[in-house]
Amino acid sequence: MIAQSKKVATAALRMAMTESREEEAQLKEMFLKQGIKTAAVDYGGEYVASIKKIVERAVVAAKREGVAKETHGDEGAVAGATREALSQVMPKAMGLNIGGKIAISRWDEHLSVAVFFGVGLLHLDEVAVGLGHRAAPKEL
Repeated sequence: MIAQSKKVATAALRMAMTESREEEAQLKEMFLKQGIKTAAVDYGGEYVASIKKIVERAVVAAKREGVAKETHGDEGAVAGATREALSQVMPKAMGLNIGGKIAISRWDEHLSVAVFFGVGLLHLDEVAVGLGHRAAPKEL
């Protein structure tokens, strides 16, 4: 079971670090061949004011790309994993602007959300990565 969790988490992290839509599409196809469904969405804004919007975007992207169904269990798993990932970047991002990507991956009941953000003020940028994992209802 740990191997599956690790693969799903790795897929989310790799998707979050893509630099172009083309790279994102190639990775998405590669992961799908391995049975891992993925979705990714860009985001930017002030961290604290953005938390709710980021969670909403993650849930919408996951449903749109077939990573999650429109059920309480699936939506809750995506939202919970997203909040966990965001809590990990909070020490660096509090009160500052963020910009980057949110990625969701799923294989069977394993679901991971990764956030990869540039955090900064003017040209003084930092990088922050967060990762959350949840068990989601098995049937997709």
